[in-house]
Amino acid sequence: MSRTRVTIARVKGERGVWVGVGRAALPLYMSMIAASAGALVDTALLGRSATEVLAAFAVAVAVFSPAVSTVAGGLRGVMPFVASGKDDPRALSAVVRSGMWLAVLLGGLAAGVVLAVPWIGAAAGVPRETLDALGVFPVLLAGSTLAVAVGSSASSVLVALGHARLVMRAGLLGTGVSVALSVLLVGGPGPLPGFGLTGAGVAMLVSSAVSACVNQVQLRRFAPVGALLHPGRPDVRRIWRLAAVGIPLAGTVLLKFAVLGVLTFAAARLGSVSAAVHSVGISLANLVYTAAVAVGQAVVPPVAEHAGRRDTPAVRATTWAGTWLACAVVGVLGVAAVLLGERIVLLFSSDPAVRRYVTDLLPLVAVVGVTDALQAVPGFALIGLRRTVPAFTAVLVCYGVLAAVAVPVAASGGLMALWTALALANLGQAVGKGYFLHRHSAFPEKPVSVPAAG
Repeated sequence: MSRTRVTIARVKGERGVWVGVGRAALPLYMSMIAASAGALVDTALLGRSATEVLAAFAVAVAVFSPAVSTVAGGLRGVMPFVASGKDDPRALSAVVRSGMWLAVLLGGLAAGVVLAVPWIGAAAGVPRETLDALGVFPVLLAGSTLAVAVGSSASSVLVALGHARLVMRAGLLGTGVSVALSVLLVGGPGPLPGFGLTGAGVAMLVSSAVSACVNQVQLRRFAPVGALLHPGRPDVRRIWRLAAVGIPLAGTVLLKFAVLGVLTFAAARLGSVSAAVHSVGISLANLVYTAAVAVGQAVVPPVAEHAGRRDTPAVRATTWAGTWLACAVVGVLGVAAVLLGERIVLLFSSDPAVRRYVTDLLPLVAVVGVTDALQAVPGFALIGLRRTVPAFTAVLVCYGVLAAVAVPVAASGGLMALWTALALANLGQAVGKGYFLHRHSAFPEKPVSVPAAG
């Protein structure tokens, strides 16, 4: 084959990787955006209630969101095992069944933490009137946490099998149910009674249950023929193998939430305006970062398949294609946020000082988003390689340093310095995860057996 033909084939191959990752990531991104929009509806509707009700909602969600994110992160550890065994119904059955047991364990632990919201709030000094407004809301959120765990065990398998569109359908249906029930139950349109926080909890529980049921039904419908997907008896050894990959991912999520909490504390020490500006910036950064998470999840299955074949070039090509795609999308969203700064800020605050400060911070928010995307996709690729401890190590080192310097950096340089430090921490993670990816994707060649002479 001539050099020109080789070049053309290589370009077509790289383009195919980009297209494949993009097609898998788009429905996941749409599902995440819809879920975020649904959460905003609850906040907007409860904002019309008493201040204590909205404060109680914020306190409960401050525990619920990290708990659910930790469970979902831990269950992503199932994906490389599914991608590697999807052509073997027996192996796939064992992974799916053990993944369900892992979901029950992680979901039960997270639900217990959510149930403890009143005690956590009391220990944190939340006013008694706010805690009294919680009512049965923590119980409903605990049920929603279990439902999310069961649904995530199925959605992780579906994504690994290449059915991201099915996950999107379940997510959009759940969001639609959440919005409809929130409108009916929270405020009570027309003559209908409103149930406030309890109504929001019912909407969240039913929405999570609907999404979980749809994901489980779709898994049974589209799984390979011959796969047995009922939980069966727990296989402790296999569950531990899955947990060995998933638990560091859960730890990474918890660590990130904890350090972001430290940054919020550092910003709050600068005054109410800085605290409000930081909150808006984090909300925008998380919204932009969702695109990188979607691309990262789309990268895991092909990386796991290439790793199973010990194909080093394919693993690295897929990872870098996903990385540049994520950075490009996040970069475009960040630039759009900067250009539309004044209009976007109007949605978050009516305070002129806050609006002006957020507008000045937006370029740094975009930089933080791009650096976060730069580190995210190699981290997801390490999931495909089943090497999640190195990724956790990179997060622990970089975010540990960030947590240690956050308060003095904010005190000396304000929010701009704090967000610059966040961007540098993300960049450090990108370097660390890139190194670990390069190291663990360098598969040793299989020894060639030579027949004995004579």
